[in-house]
Amino acid sequence: MRWVLMVVGFVLVLLGNVWILQGLNVLPGSFMSGQAFWAGAGLVALIVGVGLLVAGLRRRATGG
Repeated sequence: MRWVLMVVGFVLVLLGNVWILQGLNVLPGSFMSGQAFWAGAGLVALIVGVGLLVAGLRRRATGG
C-alpha cells in the first residue's frame, strides 16, 4: 500500500509541476498554456502529491 501512495504522489507532483508551468505560460504549446485555472489545478495536484509522498514515507518508516 505504501508504494501505491508514493507512486501516485510522485505522478501528481510531476503533473502538478507541468500544469503550473503551462498555466503560467512558461511551458507553452497546449490549450492549457496561459490559463490561470491550470496553474491553480497544478498547485492543488502538487500539494496533494507531496502529501501522499509524505504519507507513504511515514508509513514506510513505521513499518506499516
